[in-house]
Amino acid sequence: MALVQKYATFSGRASRSEFWWFVLFYFLVLFAIGLACLVTASFSDLRDGVPPPVALLLFIGGLIWLAMFLPQVAVQVRRFHDRNISGWWYLALFVCGFVPYVGFIAGIAVLVISVLPGTEGPNRFGPDPLRPEARAEVFA
Repeated sequence: MALVQKYATFSGRASRSEFWWFVLFYFLVLFAIGLACLVTASFSDLRDGVPPPVALLLFIGGLIWLAMFLPQVAVQVRRFHDRNISGWWYLALFVCGFVPYVGFIAGIAVLVISVLPGTEGPNRFGPDPLRPEARAEVFA
């Protein structure tokens, strides 16, 4: 349900649980399609190329991947916001991901930011998703 409500919402914050539940859902959907492709291919004759049922499953998997790309980026940006980091840093790390050797470090940086807890209380990107009633106390 949250996927439909926040399909391409880049503003606000995403808690760790929201992010990791989305990642689990995304992984399970793609894993199920990959498993269906493997099972279908194992019962098909592969001498004449890719069988039509496997091609159809791969096409459906590609469409699902395309449909889920924008929500994946949006939830990652909101996760960065929860750490009080601009979403533009995710874009920079994403671009660095295409550079050999630097991409590995960028992937580790994104993973670490995704695992760390968010800032407590409101920050410049919105209220705390775990405790929206909390207020920022100045000089507390």
